[in-house]
Amino acid sequence: MEHEAVASLLASALGDPLTTWSLGSFGAVASFLREPEEVAMPLADARMGFVTARGAIALDPAALVRPVAYETGFAFGWNHALALCLPRDACAMGRRSVVTELGPDREAAGIAHRDHILFDLGLNLLAVDVCIRTGDPALIDLLRSRAGREIFSPDNTIAAQLVAAGPHRVFVTRIGRIEVFTPIRADPNSGSVGPRTHILPHILRLGRTHPATAPIPSGWVPCGAIHPPHPCRDGAGRRISFQRARHEAFQALLARWGDPDLVAAKHAAIRGEAVVGRFARSARRAAEAQEACLRSEG
Repeated sequence: MEHEAVASLLASALGDPLTTWSLGSFGAVASFLREPEEVAMPLADARMGFVTARGAIALDPAALVRPVAYETGFAFGWNHALALCLPRDACAMGRRSVVTELGPDREAAGIAHRDHILFDLGLNLLAVDVCIRTGDPALIDLLRSRAGREIFSPDNTIAAQLVAAGPHRVFVTRIGRIEVFTPIRADPNSGSVGPRTHILPHILRLGRTHPATAPIPSGWVPCGAIHPPHPCRDGAGRRISFQRARHEAFQALLARWGDPDLVAAKHAAIRGEAVVGRFARSARRAAEAQEACLRSEG
């Protein structure tokens, strides 16, 4: 029954074009979002997901995912998400540390891309293989000439060339993959809302699987996350008027998939009681920001 509940959660989130998905690790993330009017084609195999003109998401319905819903409060508001976790001993990917050719991408979400060549960038991350895919012979030759070298080594100038070429980025985990077809943005905050990737070497050097603010249970690793529409922000992060329906929808997810202790701490904070612990204090700040929004409705 639990597996069926998770499958229902994933299907419901996939059906909402205002929901953003992410797969990856702290410092290397691929995001998938589609516009409500954007054409989204179902996959041609048993995976859950879509292919659009700008990207794709393909999820393994058999993966034993544990959703963890949480909120993080800060001075001027809060964030929310459902982390999609696997046990640490079940999440590991290739852990390659140099650029490596993997051959044709037979698991590509779109059939037309399954003969294109996949290259692992060698970031050596626990729960995700960060790859690029191309059918361009010149780019394939360039990548093959750099195989066996670290992507960010001083003698490897390929990173700038990849930004200019803008090949498909493919982030692969044990729970599924996100593919991004749009150009690589020099400024990650620029451009329209939609599928995108970011790789931040200074964050990767921290060696964390997730931000310290995320209350992920011990022994579990988030391979990605569902980001339901926020009550106070649009998909680009711009402020909007408070949307009570969105707030109530996430509170239901929090009650079902959140840490019961943190949910209890949040309700205690609403009653004016003291809470102890970093994550509990963050839940309290989220509660305070939400109560202010609810009061503002009159």
